[in-house]
Amino acid sequence: METTSKRIVSLLPSTTEIVAALGLKDQLVGRSHACDFPPGVVSLPTCTQPKFNPDGQSYQIDQRVKALLQEGLSVYRVNAEKLTELNPDFIITQDHCEVCAVSVNDVKMATQAYLNHAVEIISVSPTTLAEVYDSIRQIAEALNVAKAGQALTQSMQNDFSAIGETTVKQPAKQLLNIEWLDPLMTAGNWVPELADIANLKTELAETGAHSPWVEWNDIQALDPEIICVMPCGYSIDQTLNEMHLLTQRNGWTNLQAVADKQVFIADGHHYFNRPGPRLTDSARIFAEILHPTAVSSYRNRGWINFFDQ
Repeated sequence: METTSKRIVSLLPSTTEIVAALGLKDQLVGRSHACDFPPGVVSLPTCTQPKFNPDGQSYQIDQRVKALLQEGLSVYRVNAEKLTELNPDFIITQDHCEVCAVSVNDVKMATQAYLNHAVEIISVSPTTLAEVYDSIRQIAEALNVAKAGQALTQSMQNDFSAIGETTVKQPAKQLLNIEWLDPLMTAGNWVPELADIANLKTELAETGAHSPWVEWNDIQALDPEIICVMPCGYSIDQTLNEMHLLTQRNGWTNLQAVADKQVFIADGHHYFNRPGPRLTDSARIFAEILHPTAVSSYRNRGWINFFDQ
């Protein structure tokens, strides 16, 4: 018998999805303020909150975050009192990005100060698909569901292979993924691998490397065939509200992707920014952008063509 009931707090949207996909959703007792999938988890108590005002335009949010980081402060606050109340056996967090979730050091400080019993802290920090698989297996083994972890990673790999089979015969195209609008950032980490599955060649970012800041003249010089805009943590509607940050730049209308109406907006918040089971859906979105008739549709919930608006 592999399963044993435990009390789990997940402080990452991706790990909340992983725990649920492992069949342990009913053992989650707490979440981060950003965890909103699968359905039902929003009813769980929240254990984190941002130290900055998350409302506003891209530039304003960027400046608030940078101000905290320059002072050596983490971006999110752990609600230690809530953790004490929830009394978890496991807390899942990350040490990859101060902007993505509370740091593992903050979690350790909170548990040492407020919890009287031993709590196992599981920290994951994937930057590639291989590391995403490793993080799933790490979480599954710690939660005593190793077989479920193996099955989940195999299912993801099978899905990626199936998507690749639909795209391999298509002509490869050049893709630029924009992960932040002001200042400009392109999407690194696992995103170039997802694009490669769909036979799209990603530019101005590298697999396994942090998402880099870029200059507008770099994008103009590249003149990409396809542009996909997927700001971190943004829904499609939020991105639409800030597309003027691109469209009002000098030379926007001269870009090949713009002239060919190959500019797309994807739901970065739910798909591309979360290193978990739904990365397979992210790869399907890329595949559908390339050749929509060959891939099951995610258009109504995962992406739009900017020029259809």
